[in-house]
Amino acid sequence: MRKQARNFDETIHNEEYRRELSHPILTEKDMVYDRGRAKESLDGLWHFHVDPFHTFLRSRWFEEKEHDSSGRKVPVDFDFDHWEEVQVPSCWNMSNEKYFLYEGAAIYTRTFTYQNKGEARVFLKIGAANYEARVFLNKQFIGYHQGGSTPFYVDVTQYLREENRIHVVVDNTRHPSAVPMHNIDWFNYGGLYRSVELIRIPEAYLKDVFIRLCGTNYDQIAVSLTAAGSDLQGVARFTLPELGVDAEIPMQKGRGEAVITAHPQLWSPGNPYLYDVVVSYKEDRLKEKMGFRQIQVEDGDVYLNGEKVFFRGISSHEESVLHGKAITEAEIRENFKLAKELNCNYMRLAHYPHTEKAAEIADEVGLMLWEEIPVYWAIDFANPHTAQNAQNQLSEMIKRDRNRAAVVIWSVGNENPDTDERLHFMQKLAETARQLDPTRLISAACLVNHGERKIEDRLADHLDVIGINEYYGWYVQDFPVLAEILENSKPDK
Repeated sequence: MRKQARNFDETIHNEEYRRELSHPILTEKDMVYDRGRAKESLDGLWHFHVDPFHTFLRSRWFEEKEHDSSGRKVPVDFDFDHWEEVQVPSCWNMSNEKYFLYEGAAIYTRTFTYQNKGEARVFLKIGAANYEARVFLNKQFIGYHQGGSTPFYVDVTQYLREENRIHVVVDNTRHPSAVPMHNIDWFNYGGLYRSVELIRIPEAYLKDVFIRLCGTNYDQIAVSLTAAGSDLQGVARFTLPELGVDAEIPMQKGRGEAVITAHPQLWSPGNPYLYDVVVSYKEDRLKEKMGFRQIQVEDGDVYLNGEKVFFRGISSHEESVLHGKAITEAEIRENFKLAKELNCNYMRLAHYPHTEKAAEIADEVGLMLWEEIPVYWAIDFANPHTAQNAQNQLSEMIKRDRNRAAVVIWSVGNENPDTDERLHFMQKLAETARQLDPTRLISAACLVNHGERKIEDRLADHLDVIGINEYYGWYVQDFPVLAEILENSKPDK
């Protein structure tokens, strides 16, 4: 054991300062199904300060100490309420030109009031923070999250007061072991760039809801529910008023399953029909709009609702000139409108989970979606922590969007080298996707073997749809080679 120097100063010599501020780690297990719930926004102006040396964490500014252990007054190196203000949600790169290329840690803080209105629990939801975030409430560290594009949740009930101060330390530093790793070909925005919200919840509540069309005649709706809290026995209710559905679902140890006969209009890009659906359990009640359709592959073709479908579409990053990654609903609608004008029925949301609003709008306007996690290029495939991170980001994306009819493909990655480590890594991701959602297609964007001019990625055996990224006529000038590759390969998917 290394001997500690007698003049050791915790705030400047301790290089393990982040260790105790990395647990609890917030994962898909902490998610709360929040579609159709009332939420209280903490969006607006927050105080903000860049922190390239991590002084906030090293010196534990969140404790707001004014006296030392002997009671003597000590100088304070911060003044939260006189820091500059930035809008949340936003990317710091777009808030001030001097932060445009900044990569590192930054501190967000604000105060808010809270009064209990009869709820048993309150959850904090952060829609996305790129890339990792540490959350502090009323001088207490309450959670750590990795992954810059998926939402995370933390139960803040025990920490809330009438007057509250929240800090969120966001760090967009790129790392070789992260997902994505340090080498990417899109701009590395930083910040709290999706909404921050409070969710009030009763003692027993619906933690997860999965609703989908099943059966061979498009006349059965499967409902899977998970409840949390106390007293997890009882009956949940699923109603679909337009179709006359009002079904009881017995709950045992917080879980309930049912298959309900119904004859919904089938959702498609040409008929994006949505129904009002209500799910309730004891005092908890969720209401949202939902479409019903089936997507499947057979003999090398894709079928939507039993009819062969050909994907006509484009890829899109989550980015705008004015807002960077904090794209607005109006901008999403404009992008989708342009795609529809191009006669698209499909869009690939590359290369990371876009805002949940995108899938909601696609449900409404009629666009099929490919959603993806950023297992991009040369991920550290042999690293178990990297694998765990990727698995969690995939699970958070699927749990967030698996009730959206528009989402038809889950992608587990993009343009990776076909190594043994990568095959194992992405095979496990494909298995996780199928376990969480057996109703959608699994894909990945693969590369060809240029030496043999052939599609031969071993991952294809674990996919429903083979994605191929090639740029013949651009990076490769000899366009006819593409036809040769297809002739050499004759893929059966």
